[in-house]
Amino acid sequence: MKNKNIVVYCSSRENLPQEYRECAARLGEWIGGKGYTMVYGGVHAGLMCIAAQATHDNGGKVVGVIPEMFLYRRSELNDELIVTKDLNDRKSRMIELGDVYVVLPGGVGTLDEWVATLSHNLSAGIYKKLLIVNMNGVFDAQYKQLEDSASSPFAHGDIMGRMVVVSNADEMLEKIEELTESNME
Repeated sequence: MKNKNIVVYCSSRENLPQEYRECAARLGEWIGGKGYTMVYGGVHAGLMCIAAQATHDNGGKVVGVIPEMFLYRRSELNDELIVTKDLNDRKSRMIELGDVYVVLPGGVGTLDEWVATLSHNLSAGIYKKLLIVNMNGVFDAQYKQLEDSASSPFAHGDIMGRMVVVSNADEMLEKIEELTESNME
């Protein structure tokens, strides 16, 4: 059976509240425990590092995809490091590698990755759902904007049906198993 690449988009900010750190760790534990590969931004910071460390500690492979400008921030946890020209190149490479995409809480970069993945997959006719972890409503406004866009005359395709939204780590772990299987068909 093909190894599954779980792309994780999330914050690189430090000192986030414990519940976000625990969610990232639980995701990494699940990825590693399954023997899957975590594909992420490759830096040693924030939720990225927490998820990568948990994946590594639980037997999974860690692949960092990092732009040249961030090489100085690379993590030693990376079993493989893919260096890209810039952030756009990184997004493209991560989208290409992904079997499953998980969006943990994060800022502008995370939002950019989420929408770029959704847009790419819609345009390419690729039906791989994204798992959006909307803890404490951090993505409520963005999700509402996507709903508004989906119902506008400017959008086409099943935008909302390509995402599964959960609100906590327990729901994330419940959904990721079925999402992993359906995205691999």
